[in-house]
Amino acid sequence: MEIVRNGKPRRKAKSPKNFILDTNVLLYDPQALFQFEENNLYVPITVIEEIDRFKKNMDETGRNARQVSRILDGLRDQGQLASGVNLPDGGCLRVVLYNPDMMANLPTELHGEKADNLILAIAMHIRNGGKTPTTLISKDTNLRIKADTMNLRAEDYEHGKIAFEELYSGFAEIQDRHGSIGTLKETGEVPISVKNGLSPNQGVQLNDSDTPSISVFGRFDACRNAVVPLNGEISKGVWGVQARNREQAFAFDLLMNDEIRVVTLVGKAGTGKTLLALAAGLQKTAEENVYNRLLVSRPVFPMGKDLGFLPGDIQEKLSPWMQPIFDNVELLLREYGSHDAKRHRIRGKAAEKTAGQLNHSYKELIDMGLLEIEPLTYIRGRSLPNQFLIVDEAQNLTPHEVKTILTRAGEGTKIVLTGDPYQIDNPYVDASSNGLTYVVEKFRNERIAGHITLHRGERSELAELAANLL
Repeated sequence: MEIVRNGKPRRKAKSPKNFILDTNVLLYDPQALFQFEENNLYVPITVIEEIDRFKKNMDETGRNARQVSRILDGLRDQGQLASGVNLPDGGCLRVVLYNPDMMANLPTELHGEKADNLILAIAMHIRNGGKTPTTLISKDTNLRIKADTMNLRAEDYEHGKIAFEELYSGFAEIQDRHGSIGTLKETGEVPISVKNGLSPNQGVQLNDSDTPSISVFGRFDACRNAVVPLNGEISKGVWGVQARNREQAFAFDLLMNDEIRVVTLVGKAGTGKTLLALAAGLQKTAEENVYNRLLVSRPVFPMGKDLGFLPGDIQEKLSPWMQPIFDNVELLLREYGSHDAKRHRIRGKAAEKTAGQLNHSYKELIDMGLLEIEPLTYIRGRSLPNQFLIVDEAQNLTPHEVKTILTRAGEGTKIVLTGDPYQIDNPYVDASSNGLTYVVEKFRNERIAGHITLHRGERSELAELAANLL
């Protein structure tokens, strides 16, 4: 018999399985409650208690905790949660109460009131209560290890994860057997067969089959279904910065193209992600007047032990977190300082300032209203039209947080996300589940998006060696 729901026939359901959700899964993705199709979903009462402790937080974790509470409260209209309520996809959700007798399922070393052990005891009770395959879903590696020692199947929450090892690189090499290099130089485009499978705005290196040392760079234009040359202006440098390798040239081409509204730059430390983005942002904002303002932001996550409370006003509190941005802007302004004509044009944008007041400091750009640096904490609810927005260290964001940022973009705004998925400080994401890699894959086939993975470190010989060896 065919099941029909929402006017669409569905295949006959397989035998349902049991899934027990840990707290961290719901704090990571409140919609996880609806991701298990026609299976039995169990939420231990201990998870509800833990969520209650997080609900007053004003960060993303607190917002997710409140959303989980609202979802569960809404499901109460369908019946008692302890008895089980039906989910939209045909599954059944049940909140499971803890009974001290359940501790008999655990070894004495795990007895006690620790939340992980209570959840594990409930999961073992559910598994032992029947022959239905039972799995504990948790993002806590230690809890998964404990479950494994108890012969209880345990898995990470995989929904929304991207296979990081197979992450889209943003460029491809094509062997030229038909004189494509000459055609690109003469006509400004090379038609590409759809069989090549290139993504919109993907960087392309055309190699001469007869002379491997000869090659030319281009970008795949999906509208024209052809490879077009890179922006010729980048060869002159962007705000005093020259592309030092192939990937940086591709990155500059994406950053300087006003039709590409979302750019993602992924790479290890020292590959130039932040510097390239800032150089393009300053060029487009302070020099070309394409955007009203350069807005730079980053999530606030410390490396190592947090220093705790920081005194002062909002700018003084923010300064330590944003110092890497300040350092890069100061470097660019020093490079920029040798161009007198450009210096005078910037002076003209601040009529109230005299020529003698220009000291090539990022503070001056802030005073002019050309540059703003702030934490992501305050971006929710805002609308950002006609701005060049750079989000640094985006690998520390969850997919939901990245969605919040991208949906702030107003008319004419360009957003650049940069980060290194190997350096993640957020305990709730990893290289495969963070917001940066999520955007790379989800926007891969969109014509207003572009991506490039940078591999070669250009900061210094020491930095490159450390990134590769350590």
